[in-house]
Amino acid sequence: MLAINLTLTANQRIEKAVNKIIDKATALASVMMVGERTIVEGLPTACTNGRDEKYGSEFIEGINDSELRFTILHETFHKLYKHLITWRNLYEEDPDLANQACDYVINLKIKDEFGSVMMDDGKPFITLFDWVLIDERFRGMSAQEVFNILKKESTEPQGDGGNGDDKQGEDDGQGGRNGKPQRGGKQGRPMDTHDWDGANEISQEEAKELEREIDEAIRQGALVAGKLGSGGLRDINEILQPKVDWREVLRDFICATCSGKDYSTWRRPNRRFISAGIYMPSSISEQVEELVVAIDTSGSIGGRELANFLGEVKGISDIAKPNRVRLLYWDTEVVADEVYEGDAVCRIIESTKPAGGGGTDVNCVCEYLVDRSIKPQAVVILTDGYLGSTWGKWSVPTLWCILNNRSAKPTVGQVVHIND
Repeated sequence: MLAINLTLTANQRIEKAVNKIIDKATALASVMMVGERTIVEGLPTACTNGRDEKYGSEFIEGINDSELRFTILHETFHKLYKHLITWRNLYEEDPDLANQACDYVINLKIKDEFGSVMMDDGKPFITLFDWVLIDERFRGMSAQEVFNILKKESTEPQGDGGNGDDKQGEDDGQGGRNGKPQRGGKQGRPMDTHDWDGANEISQEEAKELEREIDEAIRQGALVAGKLGSGGLRDINEILQPKVDWREVLRDFICATCSGKDYSTWRRPNRRFISAGIYMPSSISEQVEELVVAIDTSGSIGGRELANFLGEVKGISDIAKPNRVRLLYWDTEVVADEVYEGDAVCRIIESTKPAGGGGTDVNCVCEYLVDRSIKPQAVVILTDGYLGSTWGKWSVPTLWCILNNRSAKPTVGQVVHIND
């Protein structure tokens, strides 16, 4: 009798694992069909560019099926949450911390969804590697919020634990500093350095199409899971929740509260026609005198966000046509006051010089306006929303543009959340 070789190839094992995952999580089915999966040599673990996935051949050979399912879920969740599309700016600021932040976020989510799931034979559905990054203190946070904490902690003295080791800041070649999280949590490292370069090779048009494709895949998966009554994800509603375009909210706010209003009145006849015995109405212009944009520079507002925001302010100013745009940079005090009038508004981005970097106290902005008798028609505030219990006292329309902190709830004015 001939012996039959039942050993599966790496590709066959991945295909089998994908099918098992879809059986348990129908909502992921369409997302898992996005992009391609390939086996490559020399890759330490696995990675994705946000669309396609790669798996190291030696790595796959050395792990069991439950570890393989976790690995595939890890790459799928990076795609599901569009990490490599959304957080490119974090990678450009600090590649190591960006990789750690993204992994901290999704490893908790994978553990919550699948950590207690068992196979028919009683074995665990997934097994997290001992070295992956996972920390309860980051529960419910976005990658940006985790990144901010890791960045702050990476600059704080950590000591050598009495062993004289002063190499904590070195790169270990595994996508982290010596493969260890900076504070808290268990020892670990990211699954890999993530394929940011591959993500960068995707054109802007392709990236937009990929976002649409993933969103549609999530909707389809949720629909199928709903019909079957099983295989859903706890966070699927959050993922599917329409994101408010903060630019549209910003435009609407400024145009509604600051647009100049030109109209005619018969109560003041036009002098040009009086000498001819003709009475015509004169026009009255209620033009915007001043718009204040107060930007929190306490540390969490990056250059990319600032440039995009100022670009929108400049564009909206062209519509609302304020006589004056005043930029205030603040932390615990107003550290810079820049005034742009007339044609100078068009040069805001090129001319502005952000300043600050201390703590955070928005009351300094209110006090600054009062002390100098500055009475704008509206105030727009860009901040991370970590302001304690006070949101200041405002006597004019106020819009809060809050970056990556959906828990922040201003007690005054309107609010729009950015990149959450």
